Amino acid sequence: MKEFEPVKRLEVSRRLSAGHRVRVGELAQNKRAVFFQYDADYLQRHPSLSPFQLPFNNALQQAPSNPHNGLHGVFADSLPDGWGMLLMDRIFRQHGILAHQVTAMDRLAYIGSRGMGALEYAPISSYAAKPGSDVELAVLGEQARALFDSDNAEVPPALADAGRSGGARPKAQVYLPADGPGGGVLPAPGLEPWLVKFTSASLPLGHEEGLCEAAYLTMAQAAGIETPTWRLIPAPSSAAAIAWLAVKRFDCSAAGGRYHLHSLCGLLDADFRAPSMDYEDLIKASQTLCRSPEAGQAQFLRAVFNLFALNQDDHTKNWAFLQTDDGHWRPAPFYDVTFSPSPHGEHSTAFAGHGANPPLAAMQRLADQANFPSWPRAREAMTRIVDAIAKWPQAAADLGVRAETRKLVGGQLNGAYGINRGLLVA
Repeated sequence: MKEFEPVKRLEVSRRLSAGHRVRVGELAQNKRAVFFQYDADYLQRHPSLSPFQLPFNNALQQAPSNPHNGLHGVFADSLPDGWGMLLMDRIFRQHGILAHQVTAMDRLAYIGSRGMGALEYAPISSYAAKPGSDVELAVLGEQARALFDSDNAEVPPALADAGRSGGARPKAQVYLPADGPGGGVLPAPGLEPWLVKFTSASLPLGHEEGLCEAAYLTMAQAAGIETPTWRLIPAPSSAAAIAWLAVKRFDCSAAGGRYHLHSLCGLLDADFRAPSMDYEDLIKASQTLCRSPEAGQAQFLRAVFNLFALNQDDHTKNWAFLQTDDGHWRPAPFYDVTFSPSPHGEHSTAFAGHGANPPLAAMQRLADQANFPSWPRAREAMTRIVDAIAKWPQAAADLGVRAETRKLVGGQLNGAYGINRGLLVA
């Protein structure tokens, strides 16, 4: 076995929406830090990747040591967390390389061109797994479940290659037909890029995680909130799950290209593992980045949904923005939204300083920051959100959620409404 040598340099490219790549610049690492420099041609022809924290010039820019493990936030966004990091660590371990030996640059090289968003890194790590042939979705799901539930299972190459996206739950980047069965881990004519979220008995809602998230997406859509295109895929008869949730990748264009994707934590150098952000920060950042008051209002309504729907895993990596080739930004669709109460009943993102049960003055402050013309107008929009969440029993039943789970979640939602309903009448 050859001796492991950490990556020292990486070329950074951007895949545009039409499908072709342009060189962005270069990352370099020494014993002290990671540095980045924009390519002169990119500076002349293309927009800034990260306008808040990465100056758009040809200077050599040192990455902060925290909170992104020594990377600039925009490049850290290419790396997974949770599930994807577990797969990556196990692949390196199978090559005799321990996790503490692997730098963030090594991880970017492992991701190569298979991360979320438009950024790609070369040369690709020799340790990055590639499937030898296509693998059926049913097989991939069983491999993911077995790996998620075991500390000792070896990572199959196809699962390692497909599992380079973010999030804590087991999932895979796959290619599916527009409708009907079929698809696999390899691209092919007539197939589109999707993320499939698998289930496990180890998850908080067990094998109903996908059904419950689908119900939440249904409620959000009913409330007028933009969500990703999604569908439920029947799980094979050998699996305990009824269905898996598939989400169409909103960072991919119809022409086979990509849109630049930037999370709030990468944009503002925030630590997504800690309660480090406020909805006021999110609204301000959205208005400034997107140059649109409507962007701030959209984020306010998503905050209201999270409050009443008990989506308390609303950390800074679950908020993101998409950039077109010509530099225009917009909020990404509302993703990773589901029933997720925290152990202490507080949100990862605060409501004008309040992690739970925000008072009227706090919500009025957020609505004012979001440029609602008046509090009654904001309250009217909030009521539409709450009315949509009240449809949980029917939405969940229509998707096959068990009565026991519907009652459990419904009781928690009723409790959240009871605590916060004063916001709707003041």
